[in-house]
Amino acid sequence: MTGPENSFEKIQYEVADFVATITLDDPETRNSLSDQLLGELVAALGSARDDESVRVVVLASSHEKVFSAGGNLAAFGNEANAVEKFDGADLFVESFKLLGQLGKPSIVAARGHVLAGSLGLALACDLIIASEEATFGTPEITVGLFPFMIMALIYRNVGRKKTNEMLLLGERLTAEEARREGIVNRVVPAGEFDAAVAEWAAMLAAKSPLIMRMGKDAIWRQMDMDLADALDYLRSQLAIELSSEDAIEGVKAFFEKRQPEWKGR
Repeated sequence: MTGPENSFEKIQYEVADFVATITLDDPETRNSLSDQLLGELVAALGSARDDESVRVVVLASSHEKVFSAGGNLAAFGNEANAVEKFDGADLFVESFKLLGQLGKPSIVAARGHVLAGSLGLALACDLIIASEEATFGTPEITVGLFPFMIMALIYRNVGRKKTNEMLLLGERLTAEEARREGIVNRVVPAGEFDAAVAEWAAMLAAKSPLIMRMGKDAIWRQMDMDLADALDYLRSQLAIELSSEDAIEGVKAFFEKRQPEWKGR
């Protein structure tokens, strides 16, 4: 194999059928989000963003029961100075921003528990498919920490009072509770999990990569705009979209009852 996958120790990276699968792979720490793992994740996301053969990113885990236990508690409690610990938080910010500005849709394959900082990582992605056995939560408060780095992402996905409850009590949600609260898109039995992830990844990969990139960029940019500014921006994006070859081809294929052939322009 060639490419970035040769340089990774804490994750696996592979591309097949337009889908880049990034698998967290540090089972001894339950995929704790160490500086090394996050650094490798950022590098892999950058590779996926820049690779024209990638149309979808799937974020998964090699651990059967845990997606990720969150930040590396051993690092938080060590003797490193405050500046070094603060600098490490940059990798959380960089990964969240990269997922928002990826230009390609992302799916979290939450086979197991999604806890603490990894909940922020999951919410930075576009879609979350969970096994019935997965749980979601922010238990940081129980060990004398507060989930500052992921607070903004939770409040942008979950109702204010429920978010308060999660952050202040530190209790976990079942997969179905997480779906009801807007964290998870789809909950499936463990035996159907891999097929469900593959189904959605294939559906996303079949869409126009150009229009998907425009849509993803617009989702990121308009999120916190003033409404009037957002409407003006989105109108400009619509004008660009309608002049693209892919938009013309998509409509033409619809009326001709055939699959479109995307040009990416």
